[in-house]
Amino acid sequence: MAVSPALDAFLANMEYPATKDDLLREAARDGLSPSDRAVLDTLPDQSFSARWHIRYRLAHPRTGAPAAGALVAG
Repeated sequence: MAVSPALDAFLANMEYPATKDDLLREAARDGLSPSDRAVLDTLPDQSFSARWHIRYRLAHPRTGAPAAGALVAG
C-alpha cells in the first residue's frame, strides 16, 4: 500500500512506541486526511516500535490462515 507524503511526514514526527489507537487519535488531531486515516485503520491492533515497522506492515499485510476444513484433499 502506498504511503502519501503527508502520511510519511506524520509517521516521521510520531513518538514511538505507538499503538494503532495512538496513531489514529494523533492523525485526527493533526488533521490528516480521511484517506490517510483509513490507511492507518488497516493496521493490526498492536504496538509499533518505529516508522519502518508501520511502513512494513502496510506493505506486507498479513494474510489470514485458512479456516479449519478449508483445505480440500486432492
